[in-house]
Amino acid sequence: MLKHLEEIITTGGLKPGDRLPTERDLAAAIGVGRAAVRAALQDLESRGIVLRHVGRGTFVAPNETTLLDGVSHQPSPAEIMASRLVLEPELMSLAVASATGADLEEMERCLHGGEQASSSEEFERWDTALHHSFSVATHNSVLIGVSSLLINARRQPIWGGLKRRSFNPERHRCYCTEHEQIVAAVRERDPQGARDAMRDHLHHVRRVLLGDHL
Repeated sequence: MLKHLEEIITTGGLKPGDRLPTERDLAAAIGVGRAAVRAALQDLESRGIVLRHVGRGTFVAPNETTLLDGVSHQPSPAEIMASRLVLEPELMSLAVASATGADLEEMERCLHGGEQASSSEEFERWDTALHHSFSVATHNSVLIGVSSLLINARRQPIWGGLKRRSFNPERHRCYCTEHEQIVAAVRERDPQGARDAMRDHLHHVRRVLLGDHL
């Protein structure tokens, strides 16, 4: 099952950001039940091969080939955090204004996944998916594209190493609480609250990873 889906992605002409066929269409094409397709897609999502969004579909995840032309080096963790602090708090007002019921369901799904995560790697996948869901909720293709670039930047070994070394049960609980505050503000249609909660969360992440207070 997984092999069939991976072949559809790699040999079917799908590029990063392209949407996969629906579960129903995949089940019919492969000749299996939808439950088997859903389980396989969950496995691909857990490995960062696809991104799934409730009500919108399943998309091929970005990879290193999606980086902007002219970028000849991997961005440092400091560059990643600086970019996130510029972008993510400011897009929250648009996410609050534009989020649909399906967008909120996706945020809740990612929240739950992050809460249940048992390792740094698993939490990082759900954390990435949650933050991307805020960009998707803006329904702005430019912001979604920039978010995809940030996802790619976070896949480099140095970022993963920092996250693993700083991950512990207490910090896991703290990050989940901060994520819930962001989602709650979106749910309550509170743009200033969402912006402030996102900014506070990212400053906390920056302090943990880089040890500064900027």
